[in-house]
Amino acid sequence: MAPKESKAKAAAKSESFMSQQGALVARLVDGYLTNTPQLLRIIDAYLAAVMLSGAIQFAYVVLVGTFPYNSFLSGFIASVGTFVLAANLRMQLNPSNDFHSLSPEAAYAEFAFCSLVFYGFVVNFLG
Repeated sequence: MAPKESKAKAAAKSESFMSQQGALVARLVDGYLTNTPQLLRIIDAYLAAVMLSGAIQFAYVVLVGTFPYNSFLSGFIASVGTFVLAANLRMQLNPSNDFHSLSPEAAYAEFAFCSLVFYGFVVNFLG
């Protein structure tokens, strides 16, 4: 009878752990939605899309192969670089960070200019 009781205890403990994790995730999502400005959530969605794009490119290379290697490198580096530039934009536009000397317009202009220069290098690398 002891093994049945320990299985029941383990199942109850597992249920308790899962409900605690569910409550933690719900609290995290609720805090994110209430405390994060709409602009930062849009940038976060863009970051997620860029990360997904890089993951798809990497999965393609793993599954299919690396025949046009420069194309893969250009695309993957473009995803990583775009993620870095957008993360920098998010940091500069976050009101809780201390970027008071930089206006939001200057942050957007910096992002646009750096993106143009970066994509110039990416297209040049394509050949």
